[in-house]
Amino acid sequence: MAEDGHQHTYISENALLPGQVHTYFGGSEQQIFNAYRHEIEDVTGKDQNTISAKLREIFESAGLKPATQNFQYQAAGNTYKGQNVYAVLRAPRGDATEAVVLTAAWENMDNKLNSYGVTLVLTLGRYFSRWSLWSKDIIILITSDSRAGPQAWVDAYHDEQPSSSVEPLSIKSGALQGAIVIDLANSHRFESIHIVYDGINGQLPNLDLINTAVSVASGQMGIGIVLQRMWHHEDSYLERLETMLRGMANQAVGLSAGSHGSFFPYHVDAITLQTVGDGPQDEMAMGRVVESIFRSLNNLLEHFHQSFFFYLLMQADRFVSIGTYLPSAMLVAMNFSIMAIALWIRSGRPKRPSMASTIPAKGSKTEVEIVQTDGLIAVAPKQSVKVVERHLLIPLVLVFSAHFLGLFPLYLFNNISRDTFDAIFAPFTALSMGLPTVFALRTEGHISNQHHTLTLCFSLLLLGMFLATLATLNFSLSLFVGLLATPLSFIPCLQGEEESDVPRTRKAFYSVVIAVVSPPSVLWVISAISKTGVVDILTQAAFGWTVNGMRTQVIVWCVWWPAWLVSSVLVAI
Repeated sequence: MAEDGHQHTYISENALLPGQVHTYFGGSEQQIFNAYRHEIEDVTGKDQNTISAKLREIFESAGLKPATQNFQYQAAGNTYKGQNVYAVLRAPRGDATEAVVLTAAWENMDNKLNSYGVTLVLTLGRYFSRWSLWSKDIIILITSDSRAGPQAWVDAYHDEQPSSSVEPLSIKSGALQGAIVIDLANSHRFESIHIVYDGINGQLPNLDLINTAVSVASGQMGIGIVLQRMWHHEDSYLERLETMLRGMANQAVGLSAGSHGSFFPYHVDAITLQTVGDGPQDEMAMGRVVESIFRSLNNLLEHFHQSFFFYLLMQADRFVSIGTYLPSAMLVAMNFSIMAIALWIRSGRPKRPSMASTIPAKGSKTEVEIVQTDGLIAVAPKQSVKVVERHLLIPLVLVFSAHFLGLFPLYLFNNISRDTFDAIFAPFTALSMGLPTVFALRTEGHISNQHHTLTLCFSLLLLGMFLATLATLNFSLSLFVGLLATPLSFIPCLQGEEESDVPRTRKAFYSVVIAVVSPPSVLWVISAISKTGVVDILTQAAFGWTVNGMRTQVIVWCVWWPAWLVSSVLVAI
């Protein structure tokens, strides 16, 4: 039922039946957990081979056949390498055509030791192996980190890994139906479970998976649920709005928030369960939550498909569907397309004649027409509608040159070393600001009003087309870029029939506005607000581009930056 544009969440896939089974994890499993924890602590801080050997030993003691996978990536001059350890629990009632994944990273998404999470996954793997009710294989995966390791494993599972840097898998199962990531870095009792669901390039898991976790944790186990790091949510309007905006910001960035994001490009729904706070719950409660979720996933008759893949969560039980929020991004994108159409019409109009030129010369043959207005009859020169010839070459060259130039920052900031980011990005920002003025001085007198109009027309047309298409894939990125680029639509107000028609103060003011909303400037502002250095932001982006397939940079440098560059040039002319 909708309330003010949002709805209460609900389970669309009836076969899931979340929270309908009794969980048995606990009791003697606490002793197993403690024993595994001591074994994990013994190898903490040691080399990767020692850690992997201990994990294989634990898998073998539980009756599972382990395997390892080495990987190595190069991004921004840094080397990311490690070793994944995994085992497959064959389903007694299955045919090895489907599987679900239970995974934990040795270092979690906050770069903290996740020893309790790894221990819980190993304990659950042993516990699951004693049950004969599974209809899907269960893959137990321990990765060395939360981003490169999962990506290497998932790529290799689907035979898409770079052959030179990532080893293939020696053991596989069927099609992956879902994945649950455990983040239990806190060594003390916890209060709530933080569900992390943001994926690469704004992708989201099927809402039924999140709803299942919420139903099990809060409904069956009585554990609170937290989203988007809103640790204390009182269900007020402002807190709902902040939760939604945080989710939109993460979606717009397009960087995976944890191990679960590596599964999304292969249409595998995944979430991370992270314990937060200090409360009455212990690791056995977390284990029962995971057990109940896996019992629900075991009931799936087919892949997640019935619920929403595009949504905005306002809290654990309220969401906004795509039909409600998509028109906003489309309207912002249409703004550029409508202005482009208006500019195209404007470019075909003849130059407004002066008053003297409207008076026919003596002896000239001028067609006249009889005009009747308010009962008065008058004879006036006959007006003819003419469309002047449009000269398209220069505007097209300017627009496509700007988009071609966007390939340089795209390549530069995804391939150079982290050590040179600091020395390059500041000069690049200065160059971006100074280039329009230099170009304007070099082309002074060669760009007519029609060229000005047509150049802006083509630039806004491309921007509107790109953003409208992007809105269906990554709504938040399209909306934020569209809002930041909105001042570009008002540049026609700076163009008069004569240069003297445009006040200098207006041009100066607009030059400042355009400079403020440039992509480099916005990146500096984001760096200041988030208290994250520009070098760190660019390093994470380069890692996402190389390892995770992040494509936000394409929109920034090949769509937004060229449109801004063209507009800056037109303002400077």
